[in-house]
Amino acid sequence: MIILIGGDTHTGKTLLAQKLLERIGFPYLSIDHLKMGLIRVGLTELTAESDDKALTDFLWPIVREIIKTNIENSQNLIVEGCYIPFDFAESFSPEYLRVIRYVCLAFSTHYIDEHFDYICTHESAIEKRIGNSGLIRDELKEANRVNAEMCNRYSLKCLLIDNDYNADDLASAVEELL
Repeated sequence: MIILIGGDTHTGKTLLAQKLLERIGFPYLSIDHLKMGLIRVGLTELTAESDDKALTDFLWPIVREIIKTNIENSQNLIVEGCYIPFDFAESFSPEYLRVIRYVCLAFSTHYIDEHFDYICTHESAIEKRIGNSGLIRDELKEANRVNAEMCNRYSLKCLLIDNDYNADDLASAVEELL
């Protein structure tokens, strides 16, 4: 089984992946870790600050082949990151898609308005971010709105976080998809 966790920055993708690791024992791959490894060894001229589309175009073919290799070897894996394209299913034949589950995490506008400071103070819940991320409320709202819209367009599961953020509840919701 492959679980893909998408969503915008700060939505808790890595925290959810960690919770799932603890609950169901599937290892996870952070696409951000892959990105930084490839950048640090000089295999790309892209940077951590490069355009998301450029990073997705570079990273997705690599991630796609990692996923295929895991499926071919009957290995479970969680892949989390904001570089999973919404049309990811076009990258796989039906036999691969049978064992792939996708979920996108998105904050509602209400949640962002009510919990923006909380989101900012918990940005390093799993991974330590260097410096202040410079998160901007209106940009976060727009990105999450677009992600929820894209999930709807591609008929993908979107876990909309509207009231309280509870990683255990999100993990339970993802387990129901398995």
